[in-house]
Amino acid sequence: MTASHPSPFSAVTRRATLRAAGAGTALLGLGLAGCRSAVSAEDDPVAAGDAKPRRGGTLRIAIGNDFTPALLFAQSAQSLQQGLLFNTLTRYDDRLRPQPELAVSWTYPKDGRSITLKLRQGVTFHDGRPFTADDVIFAVRNLQNPVRAAQLRATAAAITGFEKRGDHELTLKLAHPVANLFDLFEFMIITDRHTVEDAVTGRKLNGTGPFRWVTWSPGTGLDLVRNDRYWRAGRPYLDAVELRVAGQADALVSSLRTGQSQLSFDVPGTSMALVKSTPSLKITDYSTGAGAYYVGVNTTVKPLDDKAVRQAIAWAVDRDRLLAQSLGGYGLASAAPWPRSSPAFTETGRTHYRHDPAKARELLRSAGHRSLKLPLLHSATPGDTSIAEAVQYDLAQVGIDVTLEPTDPATAQKRLISQSMPALWTLSHGFAQVHPSTLAVSAYPFNEAKNTSRFRSGTYTRIVKEAWTTPDDGPAGRARYARITDILLDEAFIIDLVVRGQVQVASERLRGVSLNKFSQARLDDAYLV
Repeated sequence: MTASHPSPFSAVTRRATLRAAGAGTALLGLGLAGCRSAVSAEDDPVAAGDAKPRRGGTLRIAIGNDFTPALLFAQSAQSLQQGLLFNTLTRYDDRLRPQPELAVSWTYPKDGRSITLKLRQGVTFHDGRPFTADDVIFAVRNLQNPVRAAQLRATAAAITGFEKRGDHELTLKLAHPVANLFDLFEFMIITDRHTVEDAVTGRKLNGTGPFRWVTWSPGTGLDLVRNDRYWRAGRPYLDAVELRVAGQADALVSSLRTGQSQLSFDVPGTSMALVKSTPSLKITDYSTGAGAYYVGVNTTVKPLDDKAVRQAIAWAVDRDRLLAQSLGGYGLASAAPWPRSSPAFTETGRTHYRHDPAKARELLRSAGHRSLKLPLLHSATPGDTSIAEAVQYDLAQVGIDVTLEPTDPATAQKRLISQSMPALWTLSHGFAQVHPSTLAVSAYPFNEAKNTSRFRSGTYTRIVKEAWTTPDDGPAGRARYARITDILLDEAFIIDLVVRGQVQVASERLRGVSLNKFSQARLDDAYLV
């Protein structure tokens, strides 16, 4: 019997497409600054597709972060191109139900100790080599390899054996039931096992995706061309895709407004007003909560080893002002990491910490401090700098003087992975948009066994592992998610600020763009009119 993996999700996620011109009161914003209605893709003639797909043309994408080869197998700020060059085994729909991609169907027993995949036939890598079950085995083992930066390694490691039935049927043996197995299947890109070392050094990327690698010019960007052997007949429509680095917000927005580029996901919130005033651009808000901004705390640095001090920081930040001023109103002010679409979301968790400077000062005094001086690392991009400055201002109001440490994004990510952060940092995290256990077993800031904050708790580990190994979206499952949330809020080693999906800015000439749950762009159906 063929079945899809049980999904713990019941809420419907949304993608709202909005015209920049005249959309002032219709923009999707889930923060507390005001209630706004969303324009659905079905109601928007641009989103719904008022023109037939056209073949040809080059799409130019403005990116804020250059490609980092060493992070190829991780989710990071440069994950955008993964979905252009590579496929995954499955992909989620808007209701978080797994759909076929390179795996066309799957069966599994009730004990959850294995899963059998039937793989798509007729698929080739860009160099012409056929895709087979051996490539799936390699993909799993590649993520199990500790030298790879890959957040879902724990889930990959739960796969303990492989049984092939020919080239296109494969059974994965599991050490125990895994609640987030299909998160792994969407996260795990299928790359060529023969050239993987070339891939992680930026010399060549060989996948099965809709576009082929041409070149990477460090500091400039990537050039890709249409894959004429793509397994989806008639796709992609575009001839080529160029990803160009625009490190400064002004340059990035200018490239969009002048038509030099037609797509970006890196426009900072502080520039959204200018975008909304440009009739040739439209804004799409992917409100699935694929990311969140947060303050991280190194619990080994005194006095941050005292949770009262960490809680003081959580009470000090004005999330609503940060949302409005730094993110242009796009997102959900929240003390917990979960988007509304998650079964772990509760309004109580979202509002657990509000802006209360008096309470923050009281907690600091109870811990024996009237003032503190601490460093705050942040990614040296316009959007992240704005977030860091907002946090700096709020902490100063309660007597915490922070010195900003701007850091290039690749270095910031490496320090996150290597647990070498200073006392405080502010970045963004993912993984709350899929199965709740994935956040706590896979995301570097939250990992129960080895997180960037160096926080350890036997209770946290036990509850996380129960949620991870017990697929259950009923009352018992939700109770486990609530326990995880309670620990995160009480211990405050990660202080969430705003849950935010991707915000896309595109030319009104562009159609058919989508993202998967790990922020990989899907341009199979994209075209220019």
